[in-house]
Amino acid sequence: MTHTLNNRTRRTRRHKRVRAKVQGTAKVPRLSVFRSNRHVYAQIIDDVAGRTLAGVHSASFVSLKKDSKETKTEHAKKIGTQIAKRAKELRIVRVVFDRGGYRYQGRVRSLADAAREGGLEF
Repeated sequence: MTHTLNNRTRRTRRHKRVRAKVQGTAKVPRLSVFRSNRHVYAQIIDDVAGRTLAGVHSASFVSLKKDSKETKTEHAKKIGTQIAKRAKELRIVRVVFDRGGYRYQGRVRSLADAAREGGLEF
């Protein structure tokens, strides 16, 4: 239990350090990523106004059946393309990437790469 708690507190500390350096504005909002054991969440946030402009999560459209052959990394790619599509609808081209205290690898990296391919600039 304490090991899990330590991992969680370490992640929140890393996230606080990242958030001290990263702030989204109306022109260049923040693309925030959160990952749980099962799902990936991405939000485009304007920190000045304190508003979430767009949000996508894998629980909304991904089938999590046991016979599904897609990996969690592939789900993150879908989330990246969806968040890029929503950003284009809102005429957002540039964002500041907030990795949420997670390492830039695996699901976080595949989401970021898919968002870049979708037209977002970091």
